[in-house]
Formats: sequence, structure tokens, C-alpha cells
Amino acid sequence: MLRRWIERRAPGSHSAQHNPRAGAAAGPGDSLRLLSFNIQVGISTRRYHHYLTRSWQHLLPHRERAANLQRIGTLLGDFDLVALQEVDGGSLRSSYVNQVEHLAQLGDFPYWYQQLNRNLGPLAQHSNGLLSRLRPSLLEDHPLPGPRGRGAILLRFGEGPQALAVVMMHLALGAKARTRQLAYIRELIHGYRHCVLMGDMNTHASELLEHSPLRDLGLLAPQTCATFPSWQPQRCIDHILLSPELALQRMAVLDAPISDHLPVAVEIRLPGALRRQALVSGPEPAPTGR
Repeated sequence: MLRRWIERRAPGSHSAQHNPRAGAAAGPGDSLRLLSFNIQVGISTRRYHHYLTRSWQHLLPHRERAANLQRIGTLLGDFDLVALQEVDGGSLRSSYVNQVEHLAQLGDFPYWYQQLNRNLGPLAQHSNGLLSRLRPSLLEDHPLPGPRGRGAILLRFGEGPQALAVVMMHLALGAKARTRQLAYIRELIHGYRHCVLMGDMNTHASELLEHSPLRDLGLLAPQTCATFPSWQPQRCIDHILLSPELALQRMAVLDAPISDHLPVAVEIRLPGALRRQALVSGPEPAPTGR
């Protein structure tokens, strides 16, 4: 187990996993509904002292977790593209349920992907997750620089200069490591005109837009409402950042205190050229190994 934790994986291209139980995928129409949610592996935290009294749930299963995942799955069903942080890929604490796959089934998402960032064997499978109603034309798994255990998922929808790039991430707590990670992510989106960055970024929007390696990209932060802690929000650390060419239609921090973070929702209008592209078409590709 320790060797799995020490080894650093290389970036790589993958195919999204297919959920055979999902209904037929459809195109997004004129808009795309996005959600980012740190679900804290299905643990419900409602007070600071719960971090101590419920800490055992990070190691052992608990019957409340299944009910929380059911609530989360119901919430996710209203969205087209979801970024999940702090999900478990199937270990003792999650009753060996891959939470990303399980939420794809609950939300009727045709495509999903689990990014395993810390492999602690049967004890924990710390992961990010992707759920999508659209099949990405590109999916890349990137471990982020700095302390091991952080990652980003790069997605592309459509082709050519009008393609949409989406990066899902969970960034480090420390400012120096976070700056290195944002510099890496900036390189990932180089050359893309239409970009979305979404996830738990562990810092405020003003820091991201004014002082980070992203500062000269002209990105917009539609919401600056606090998302953490969910029971008494004080810090805005969960974000969906947009390139200026993407028109915002709606945004909200959802009143859903299931985790210790509140989910962030944004609806954007797709660029005309991208709407005309067939974002979901052709036969389903065979999933690749990880």
C-alpha cells in the first residue's frame, strides 16, 4: 500500500467510462448546466466538532453515507456536467462502492470518470470524479505538482478553435503549492478560446483572478458567495471560472448542506459554432484501462 502511495503516476489520455444503465445521451442544446461539489466522501458535517466526533467515518463505513449519496444523486440529476471532489473509488469506508460510478447511476449520467489521486488500498481511494451527459472528445488525467494527492482532469468538447476546454480540479491548501498547480493548469488550457475551470480551489476568487498565474487570462468568477463551511458559510473556495466569451445565464450556490461544502452551479450559453457541432455522435468507444 505504501508503495502505491509513493509512486507518482504520469499524465495520460483516457476514455470516459460508460454507464450502460443511463438513458440515451442527447446534445446540450443552447446551454450547458455545470455543477462543482466537494462531497466529503458522503459524510455529513454540520458543526466544527463533527470533524472530531465523525472522523472515524473517513476510515469506516456508516449507514448514513448511503442516504447522503442518494440525496447527492438526486441533486446532480439537474445538471449536464459535474465535477466531484473528495469521492472514494471503492474501499472499506465506502463499503467498496465506487462513489463516482454510483452517482453516475443515480443521476442517470451516460459518462463518468474516476481520477484516483491517493491509493491507500482497502483503507481509502481518494479521488476526483467527472459525470457528463456529453461524451468528451478528449479526456486527460493530470497529477498536479506539489504534495502528492492532488489532480486535475482536462476535458475537451467539440473540435477546432471553437472547442470547449473544461478543467476539473482540487487544489492544495498551501499557497506555494497552489501557485505551482495553477501555473500547470494554465499550460493545459493554452490555446483554448473557450474555457471553464471548476472545483475546490481552496482560495478566494480575488486571489485567483488578481494574483495567481491565471491573472491575465480575463477569466470571470460569476459567484463570490461563501461555500464553506456548509452550515455557516464564511469562505468562497469552490468556483466555476469562465472565459469571457462564454455567456453566463444563471449561477447559484445551492442550499444543500449535505457535505461540509456547498455545491456551486452555473449555466452557460454555448458559443454558436460549438452548438452546431455534433457533441455526442458515433459509436461508444471502448473504455481504456487505467
